[in-house]
Amino acid sequence: MGISLPLLDDHRPVASPKPPWLRVRAPGGSSYIRLKGLMRQWNLHSVCEEAHCPNIGECWQDLTATFMILGDVCTRNCGYCAVAHGKPQWEDREEPERVGRAVGELGLEYVVITSVNRDDLADGGASVFGATVQAIRKEAPGCRVEILIPDFQGKAAALQTVIAAAPDVLNHNTETVPRLYKVARHGGRYERTLELFRRARRAVPGLLTKSGIILGLGEERDELVATMRDLREADVNVLTLGQYLRPSPRHLPVARYYAPGEFAELAEIGLALGFAHVEAGPLVRSSYHAKQQVQGL
Repeated sequence: MGISLPLLDDHRPVASPKPPWLRVRAPGGSSYIRLKGLMRQWNLHSVCEEAHCPNIGECWQDLTATFMILGDVCTRNCGYCAVAHGKPQWEDREEPERVGRAVGELGLEYVVITSVNRDDLADGGASVFGATVQAIRKEAPGCRVEILIPDFQGKAAALQTVIAAAPDVLNHNTETVPRLYKVARHGGRYERTLELFRRARRAVPGLLTKSGIILGLGEERDELVATMRDLREADVNVLTLGQYLRPSPRHLPVARYYAPGEFAELAEIGLALGFAHVEAGPLVRSSYHAKQQVQGL
């Protein structure tokens, strides 16, 4: 059902133009414009913009956003990611309070907090995650908080710092199958990702955990299902599956476009493996419908 393509000179496949099911409306509603203005006013970043998310119009129109803390420059250079990379210059001790006030003023009921990788910091930015969760609890006590964290280079103390802040959901994206980590996830380690979830489960047995995989980087079906199985064995509760969209010619090419029916089939496989919820579709991203994903879990 998927669309496969011709090969590049180095024998990597490259996809043809985007299929019709990947078309989205250009953003521009009144709530979108207001939220964009508030982001600028408070000097805040969102992964919605930095990562060129195709759902930004829908989510921002509903006043739902994923805040990106710790600046907008990543210390890693992953082959699929649109976020800028280099040497960060971030030094903003008031950021957690600004995020908290923004969430409170917007009246959000569910918010996702994520960040760039900050391998230059001793704790990878874990203390800022903790402070941000606490600020949201203070300014918007009724708001549920999901944190989408980096791997903190496998540092157990950093993970414990964010868990101690008591987020409602702990999210860390697996992104791809282990074979493609060297190509796509520079600085990442597959086993480190699984161990993060094992440690989180040991620390707080009842904590909701979540992970996401992007499809179309060149993974094989059996590799994908094996990765899903590994995540279930690490007791991950919620899984998201979405189509990789190439941000620019400098990034990894799309090896394959998956059709909507294939995503539906993969969702069924995930539920059969034991995930409590699987959000799967061409335009699905880790934070898409985040509130709905965990309702009732």
